[in-house]
Amino acid sequence: MALLDVLLCGLWVVWRGQPGLGLPLAPAGCRSPASAVEQFWHVTDLHLDPTYHITDDHTKVCASSKGINASNPGPFGDVMCDSPYKLILSAFDFIKNSGQNASFMIWTGDSPPHVPVYELSTDTVIMVIANMTNTVQSLFPKLQVFPALGNHDYWPQDQLPTFNSKVYNAVADLWKPWLDEEAIQTLRKGGFYSQKVPTNLNLRIISLNTNLYYGPNIVTLNKSDPANQFEWLENTLNTSQQNKEKVYIIAHIPVGYLPFTQSTTAVRERYNEKLINIFRKYSNVIAGQFYGHTHRDSIMVASDEKGSPINSVFVAPAVTPVRGTLQKETNNPGIRLFQYDPHDYKLLDILQYYLNLTDANLKGESNWKLEYILTKAYNIEDLQPSSLYELAKEFATPDSEKFVKYYNYYYVSYNSSVTCNEKCKAYQICAIMNLDHNSYADCLNQYYIKPYL
Repeated sequence: MALLDVLLCGLWVVWRGQPGLGLPLAPAGCRSPASAVEQFWHVTDLHLDPTYHITDDHTKVCASSKGINASNPGPFGDVMCDSPYKLILSAFDFIKNSGQNASFMIWTGDSPPHVPVYELSTDTVIMVIANMTNTVQSLFPKLQVFPALGNHDYWPQDQLPTFNSKVYNAVADLWKPWLDEEAIQTLRKGGFYSQKVPTNLNLRIISLNTNLYYGPNIVTLNKSDPANQFEWLENTLNTSQQNKEKVYIIAHIPVGYLPFTQSTTAVRERYNEKLINIFRKYSNVIAGQFYGHTHRDSIMVASDEKGSPINSVFVAPAVTPVRGTLQKETNNPGIRLFQYDPHDYKLLDILQYYLNLTDANLKGESNWKLEYILTKAYNIEDLQPSSLYELAKEFATPDSEKFVKYYNYYYVSYNSSVTCNEKCKAYQICAIMNLDHNSYADCLNQYYIKPYL
C-alpha cells in the first residue's frame, strides 16, 4: 500500500483505541520537583512509518526496511523499521499521564520515515508532519511547543532551501497555535525562528534550520550564509544580550563532531566553525543547546579558544528504533525531561526515559521507564559546562566505569554487553570535549590517531 494511502486510512483510529498507555514517570522520590525548579520535555526523531504492520513476510513489514527482513516485529515496532504510530502514541501518552508539570516542549524534527525518495512526495511529507503536529496539539492542547525542522522534513530529503517553499509555508500554518507572528514570518522564509517562552519572559528559544548546513544539501553547496541565517542568528543573540535574556538553542542537526566516526562534523565543517565562533561570542547569553538527528544519547562541552568550558550541548536519542542494515547496534526509543532554574535558566538535570522495545513487544504493552537521572548516574552537581567538563575528563581516564555507563546510555540501554575499544573511546571523548577543528585534531593526536585534514 502506498505511503500516502496508508496515511489517509486514519491514524487517529489507532490513538483513540489506546487509552491508558501512560505510567508514572518515576518513583515518588523523583516526582514533584521543588518550586525553584521548572521542567521541559525534549522529543526528537519520531520517524513515523505508517506502512508498518505485522505480516508473515518480514520483507514487507515496513517500507523503511527497504525490503530487508524485519528482525522480530511486534506491536511497538522493529529495529529494522521506523516507528509505528502505536510507538509514537505510547511515548506521548506516557508524557501526558506522567503527572509531571512542564513549562514547554521542544521537538527537534524528523517526522517522515527513512524510505527511498520515490516513496515520498512534498504532499506526503507535509501530511506526515501534519499528523504528528495534530497528535501533539490534541494530546497537549495547552502546552507550549517549540518545533525545529529536520533533514527528513522535506522532499527530496536533505534539500531544504534558502527561500520560501511549500513545506516552510505548511509548517508555518501548522505551528501557528504555538508561534507568534514574527516567528511565523522567518519560519516561512527560511525554516528558522526565535520566540520568548511565555512563562519565562527572559528566556528565548532560537530554533535554527541547521539542515541548511548539512553535507548532502546541494542547494546550499556554495553559499557563505544560506538564507542569511548566520546574520539573523548574530542579530538575535545580540538583541538578547542587550535585553538581558537567556537563550536555548534548538535544532535538528548538531554542531561538533560525530562521536561514532573520525573527523566528521555533523554539518559541513566550514559552517560548523562559523557556528562555534558565534556561540563562543555569545556564550554568556546561551544557557543550553539541544539537538537530535544522530538517534543516540550524547553530550558535548563547548569551550572557548583557551579550552575553558563555556556551553553545555545535549543530543537527545530518537523515538524511532530503526538501524541501518550495516549497523550492529541501535537505540531503544527515548524521551527526556530537562530541569532548569526559572530564575537564571541554568540547566540542572535530565530525567531520561526509555522503552525496552523487546520487552514491550513480548508483553504487548508499553512500559516506559526511567533510564537515568544524569546527576545521580554520574554523581555530578548539575548540567553546567564546568560540571560536564569534569565528567568528560573522568570518562577519559583508563577503565572509567562512568564511561562504560555512558556508552550503554549512548544506545539507550539497548545492549548492555556492547563495548567500546580504544579507538572508539577516542572518537567519543574527542567529540564530547572538542567541537572545533583545531582542538579536535589536537585531541586525536593525543590518542595517537592521525586526524583527517
